[in-house]
Amino acid sequence: MLQNLDLFAVGIATAAIGILGFVVFFNNRKSTTNRSFLFFSITTIFYGVFNYLVYQFSDPELVLWFLRLAVFFVVLHAFGIFQVFFVFPKDKIEFSKTYKFILIPLVVITALLTLTPFVFERVLDFYPDGRVSRVTNGPAIPIFGAMVGFLVLGGIFILLRKTIKAVGVEKSQFQFVLIGSLITFPLYIFFNFILPALYGNSWFIPLAPVFSLPFTLLTAYAIIKYKLLHMKVIATEFLAFLLIVSSFFEITLSKNITEIIFRSGVFVILFFTGIFLIRSVRKEVEQREKMEILSSELAKANEELKKLDVAKSEFISLASHQLRAPLTVIRGYVSMALEGSFGRLEEKARQPLRNVLRAAEQLVKLVADLLDLSRMESGKIRYEFAQNNLVPVVEEVAREFKEVASKKGVSFSFQNTAGESLNFAFDKDKIREVVVNFVDNSIKYSKQIVAAKLEVFGNRVRFSIKDDGIGMTAEDKKKLFIKFSRSEEARKTNADGMGIGLYFVKKVVEDHKGEVGAESEGLGKGSTFWFEIPLKK
Repeated sequence: MLQNLDLFAVGIATAAIGILGFVVFFNNRKSTTNRSFLFFSITTIFYGVFNYLVYQFSDPELVLWFLRLAVFFVVLHAFGIFQVFFVFPKDKIEFSKTYKFILIPLVVITALLTLTPFVFERVLDFYPDGRVSRVTNGPAIPIFGAMVGFLVLGGIFILLRKTIKAVGVEKSQFQFVLIGSLITFPLYIFFNFILPALYGNSWFIPLAPVFSLPFTLLTAYAIIKYKLLHMKVIATEFLAFLLIVSSFFEITLSKNITEIIFRSGVFVILFFTGIFLIRSVRKEVEQREKMEILSSELAKANEELKKLDVAKSEFISLASHQLRAPLTVIRGYVSMALEGSFGRLEEKARQPLRNVLRAAEQLVKLVADLLDLSRMESGKIRYEFAQNNLVPVVEEVAREFKEVASKKGVSFSFQNTAGESLNFAFDKDKIREVVVNFVDNSIKYSKQIVAAKLEVFGNRVRFSIKDDGIGMTAEDKKKLFIKFSRSEEARKTNADGMGIGLYFVKKVVEDHKGEVGAESEGLGKGSTFWFEIPLKK
């Protein structure tokens, strides 16, 4: 176990860096900063893995290729650091032509050079413990060193400049990244350069991922600190990390190559499973938080709408009250003039006055409807529930409208199968208005025949009225009993209606614990309207 301590440390650091990289990426996949951090994390992992393998084998050719791959990812790792410092903390950034067409190609060329003998020609010697002691450098080693040094030092310079200029939240974010850099880079310099160069101690070189961990951890925290930090996500990340670490610990205890291969496979599966688990939990949390925000905004909007609705109802009520008095005066004087109270009128003057009277009566009805609507919406509609007999109420309405129907050329019939007495508690005036509304509409929109019926079903009384008028479509049925809603055919037949009557009917019937409804076979095939209310004593 002690012999594999370096492997265990590298494994933990590598797993942590990988998880942090994907967590940051999933936090905002469209962000340039988050994508750059993922690139940095992946290159750090590959650099750490190949750097560790360099010191685990004694075959010069194999070690040489591990060494070349390690420095290949060192270049990309250094570019990842530079890129993170360059874009952090922006979600979107426009790269200059110099960056895209000069810097990136130079980085790619330098990285490819490391895979050739121009950087490392061959491995010359090993320490007794199997670690590489001497390597023949190629002619391009200064180019490699200069590029890595430029990227790291240039990135630190950009970070310092941004930290000095930043204010508020961004300054706090930069400070976290700067602290991570001040911990990681001195560790790199001391353990990976000073100890090997001055004291010949290369034991710590394979631990590069461990040295990268402070920078990776604090940079990841700086990126997501002011965004999504939900306890459910944090718990999932911690659980995934523990599973991966446990799996890697199993690898360090392996006794043969078969166990190493098998446990390594389990480790890889758990690593990617943990990443996708974190991704799914984060997505769920994001969606839930968005729904909570939308719900909160919707609740505020509803409150505003309620206030506007109350203000509108109050305005309608006030306006209706103000209109009612002058309309009553107009109707009264016109009616008196037609009756001859102010002297005899010539026939040519009587017709215009009849038109005025009819218009005044329509306005009075409209004002009454608006007042009813205002009372319903404000909850001020008053009911006087008392023991009444419904039969005479309906019969009286039927008698009144029989003459109205006759003048229009419509045959109106009323059938009562409920008997002579239906005594129960209801508001006599409101239910009468409901019956009037149904009968008036049927006569208004019918062609020749209107048939009303009063009947009893169990403990409920039902009033229905059938006509042979304009009918309705299935789409029209959905609009019935909604305020200010009328079908196209209804508007064509009678342009004066406002769609308040049936809304009033539904409200009154439901306040009596009843139901309303309508049926029709289609346009031009008539309609049947009905309401039911319970026979409560």
